[in-house]
Amino acid sequence: MEEKLRRVTLWLKRTFGDQPIPQYEVNSRTVDILYELAECNETRDRDVSLVIEDMKQKTAEYESEVNYLQDLLMESVNLSFNSLSSAGTSYLNALVDSAMALETRDTSLASFIPAINDLTSDLHATESRNREMELELTSLRKKLTAALVLEKHLQEDLKKTEEHLAMEKAKADSRTQNMKFLKDKSEDFKFRIKAAEEQLSASGMDPSLTHQSLVSLSEKLTELKQQTVPLKKKLESYLDLTPNPSLARVKIEEAKRELNALEAEFSSKVDMMALSVPEPSKRRFT
Repeated sequence: MEEKLRRVTLWLKRTFGDQPIPQYEVNSRTVDILYELAECNETRDRDVSLVIEDMKQKTAEYESEVNYLQDLLMESVNLSFNSLSSAGTSYLNALVDSAMALETRDTSLASFIPAINDLTSDLHATESRNREMELELTSLRKKLTAALVLEKHLQEDLKKTEEHLAMEKAKADSRTQNMKFLKDKSEDFKFRIKAAEEQLSASGMDPSLTHQSLVSLSEKLTELKQQTVPLKKKLESYLDLTPNPSLARVKIEEAKRELNALEAEFSSKVDMMALSVPEPSKRRFT
């Protein structure tokens, strides 16, 4: 740490010069940070010095080449830069600027032509890339437009679906309320029926006249009616028979007896039901 602190102190003195060095807390962390800054600064200074030396060397080389070219012009055509007209000076400056823009080695035609060809190739390649990018951009715009249209349709569909769900939810809530109401009414009716049956039973009504008994009797009557249907059909088939009249009359009599027996049983049950109902109960039912 002492070595780092010594280097940091020297770097701060070189940096601030005659100015006082700002106070800072001396600890391992601040010393490490300042040491890294000092190394980075010294590395940058060395790089800058190298660049400056390189620029100086190139300047000297360019000045030497300029002097050589000027001497060559004077010896060959007795022409110096100072003897050029303003137009000639402008042309020469334009030629130099073109050479610098094209990054040619010199201003000779052999250097300009390849540089211009390379620049033309780069231009064509750039134009080709621009056309490709324009095509891609057009395709992306179409896709974006289609995506926006699809998004709009999806939003509309979503809105309709939400409205439909809201309506269905309202209907479901209404149905739930109705079902609850009907369930409550059903329980109420069951309670009333049970109370009425108990009241009728207490008043002397025959138990066979309860709701359940009446339903059972109705089912039996329906079954008896269904049993008479094939007998009637059998009787009608015997009535259509022409051969052997005596045998047909016997079968007809048997069918009539069975039919009469069933009708008698049916009538007796109906009469029994009618006779079993007390007068107060009849008035209440009416």
